[in-house]
Amino acid sequence: MSTVKSNEIVLLQNIKKDYGQGNVVTEALRGVDLKLVKGDFTVMMGPSGSGKSTLLNIIGGLDRATSGKTIINGQDIGILSNKALSLMRLNNIGFVFQNYNLIPVLTAYENAEYVLMLQGINPLQRREKVMSLLQEIGLDGLENRFPRELSGGQQQRVAIARAVASDPQLVLADEITANVDSETAQSLLELMVSLNQNNKTTFLFSTHDPAVIKFAKRVIILKDGNISNEKLSSVEIEESTHK
Repeated sequence: MSTVKSNEIVLLQNIKKDYGQGNVVTEALRGVDLKLVKGDFTVMMGPSGSGKSTLLNIIGGLDRATSGKTIINGQDIGILSNKALSLMRLNNIGFVFQNYNLIPVLTAYENAEYVLMLQGINPLQRREKVMSLLQEIGLDGLENRFPRELSGGQQQRVAIARAVASDPQLVLADEITANVDSETAQSLLELMVSLNQNNKTTFLFSTHDPAVIKFAKRVIILKDGNISNEKLSSVEIEESTHK
């Protein structure tokens, strides 16, 4: 068994995930091994059905593996109770979803502060942190707008603010450029690069978008439920997506 090192944020060992039962079983993941260290900025690519979202959900504790070990920040989350798993997510992981997942009855400010509120941070500290963050990501003056009053790119910025407000060890981002134009996607990615560089936050992206590759420190290709290849060259990865 591998020894977990202090800088390892994610350690996956032979992760398998099956859906269904009896003679109708789909193998979504087929023995994935993966390691992410503090400060990684990793892009995970692969066709639809390759297991990208499933893998993100298992790393984030939103789903449980059928077998294998999922170790997050030194803790084997596969043996945690549902309550303990929720606390682990709250205190260690930020999520940015393709469809934003903002709470429609909360303002941009309230959505961004939501995790801090759940963590019991006092209102003054929450306000200082959230207002500074909203200004940093270009939403200064929009804090009292509801999601329906914001553009797609602005909603995604709020989602990013919510994900990083509590300074999590790890941010998981699933297809975050899918519903925004290329200019907005560029600015969102530049924002996360800045957060990665300044705060050493570890990022793992799932994407179909080859344009995201240029921002990655590391690229993983997932195919048929397993990591089929890993290359550091953007040119090589772009070629592989057209084969």
